[in-house]
Amino acid sequence: MNQHHESTGPADEQQITLRGPAELADALPYLMGFHPNDSVVMVALHGGRGRFGGRLRLGIPKAPQEWPHVAEQLAECLIRGSQRRGQRPDAIVVFLCQDPAEGESGNQIMERLRPLAQRLRTACGALDVPVLEALCISDGRYWSYCCPDERCCPAEGNQLALPGTSVMAAAATFAGIQVRGTLREMEARFAPLNTSAAAEQQQALDSAGAELVPKILDESGRQDVARDTLGLARSLMKRLREAPMTVSSAADMTDDRLISHDEAAAVILGLQDRDTRDKAAEWMEGPEADSALRLWRALSRRCVAPYEEHAAAPLTLAGWVSWSTGDEPAARVAWGLALRADPGYTFAQLLHEACNQGLDPETLRRCLRGERGDRTAPHDHRAGGTVRPRTARPATARRKKASPGSRRPRTVDVRRRSGQAAPSRRGSRGGR
Repeated sequence: MNQHHESTGPADEQQITLRGPAELADALPYLMGFHPNDSVVMVALHGGRGRFGGRLRLGIPKAPQEWPHVAEQLAECLIRGSQRRGQRPDAIVVFLCQDPAEGESGNQIMERLRPLAQRLRTACGALDVPVLEALCISDGRYWSYCCPDERCCPAEGNQLALPGTSVMAAAATFAGIQVRGTLREMEARFAPLNTSAAAEQQQALDSAGAELVPKILDESGRQDVARDTLGLARSLMKRLREAPMTVSSAADMTDDRLISHDEAAAVILGLQDRDTRDKAAEWMEGPEADSALRLWRALSRRCVAPYEEHAAAPLTLAGWVSWSTGDEPAARVAWGLALRADPGYTFAQLLHEACNQGLDPETLRRCLRGERGDRTAPHDHRAGGTVRPRTARPATARRKKASPGSRRPRTVDVRRRSGQAAPSRRGSRGGR
């Protein structure tokens, strides 16, 4: 399975009752924080009243031959994950969400995905957890794969409730829950440039790589690159912070204009070093967080072909800042894209798993504050060393520091088109 799944810990208690397929279909974007395009979503239910628990999302595999294996993996992931968090699900709700292609109807989507729905029901049943409801959502309508009564679930489907008119919408508004558009729209904020500027950005990345790789391979040169990378990143954050604020895509376009191709290339390549990236992760709260998030988004968009894999670092940092500042849906989107760019990117894997386990990001924030404090603490001349504050090192931080890799920095392939030999990224130190 080559697409990364997303899951969460048990949801907070909600004093709201959903009755029937219509209200379940309407509740989905509020549960996820966005409208999940082209996705399988599974939600665990607990207790006699069906309290919502863990949630899991995966892009629908295009090849039907993958569906049996994917269904088994998803069922096991949700059920075993819920057990690890202390409560096995009593039932599961399945959603299959896909927009019709040109010339295709929602009804055709529903019929085409019916075998996948059945595979998921069978896989959950094999683990002794029934699927209470399985819904297809497409083209503004929903269908039930479980309800045989055509009076409530006709063959042509039912229209979804108008936005903002349902009981779930009212409760979400009261609770301050926002639906921030579709998954496709959220992912588009990180998508590589597809304009004429993409060729210019590629040339800048080629040039920066030719200059920086020899330095990165040298220990003293690597330290110079790290210092320059962080200094330039801070300068860009200041530039973004001082720029007039706009919204959504307009903000992204403004940010793109404020960062030159050469500046973006230098920071992107510098972030491939793990230590440099970890220092950049310290900009995760307070006034630094917003400008850091804008920078990481902008750099993700500059990772044009053939440098898409380099986006794993800024995408993971964007996810970390989002999670740290309380935006869990955006964090999951960023980490999913990071793992799509580089499935073996350990930092993204660890953060995603920590979020899935319901851990508090404050644990990692304390660790990063301690790392920063260690570097900036006053020098104790009497002891001949540095005064180091006592800081608890959480398990997540220990795991991150123990990530595999040699002592060499992770380097970049800067000659992919020319045929010249270039250092390999695999097995090197940075980014893992």
